[in-house]
Amino acid sequence: MSSVAPELFAESLQLVAYTVVAGILTAGGVAAEYASAQHLGGGESMVGLWLAAIGCVMLYAGVYGLGYQKVLPQVN
Repeated sequence: MSSVAPELFAESLQLVAYTVVAGILTAGGVAAEYASAQHLGGGESMVGLWLAAIGCVMLYAGVYGLGYQKVLPQVN
């Protein structure tokens, strides 16, 4: 077995891990934003605003931080 296979495996494993974490953060961000809208609609503004802030951070980290800066350059 050549030395290329372990390096390729390590790169692929890293890409899969970044993709999974980006997906989890993005899904969590969408869920937090949905819960935020529900709380704001129900009159609980403090909880709604807190969830909106957390959702924005999670979406930023998932879509831009990991998806755009880590995953996309490795795919191209």
